[in-house]
Amino acid sequence: MNYFELFELPVSLIVDQNKLSLQYTALKQKYHPDHFANAGKEEQSEALEKSALADKGIEILKDPDNTIKYVLEIKGLYAEEENYELSPDFLMEMAQLNKGLHDRDILNIEEAKTKAFQLEKNLYHDVQHIIDNYNDDTITEGQLLQVKDYYYRKKYLQGILERLGGMRNIAR
Repeated sequence: MNYFELFELPVSLIVDQNKLSLQYTALKQKYHPDHFANAGKEEQSEALEKSALADKGIEILKDPDNTIKYVLEIKGLYAEEENYELSPDFLMEMAQLNKGLHDRDILNIEEAKTKAFQLEKNLYHDVQHIIDNYNDDTITEGQLLQVKDYYYRKKYLQGILERLGGMRNIAR
């Protein structure tokens, strides 16, 4: 059972946070230990397991980046220790942006931040139609691979933004 099934939500790259919250609350109430105080060990264990799954699932599905990663994972297109190769053009652009990290000139750092935020916005723009219109029945592997590339590029860019001291999430 995946987290979407647990919460009775359709597989999506954008999770309805209101429905997620309602389903989480319902699951936590349903599997609360007080309801299983007189139950057998097997039922108590199952309730504890479902409650723990709900806790882990909400942490993943309430975060847009973790949701993307999770969908890629359940589709077999993401592995935790994967050595994903970003395009040389992207890496060259990131190398230029990284120069702002080593420059002590405030203007250059602010320029680098501004450029990084714009790049993050552009990255999202390139896959927004796939993310916004995700349909588990019609999504192609090619589209999911575009989302995967977006995920890794954004992750790389966010590392630079953190080092620049300007972490914020523009996209979405």
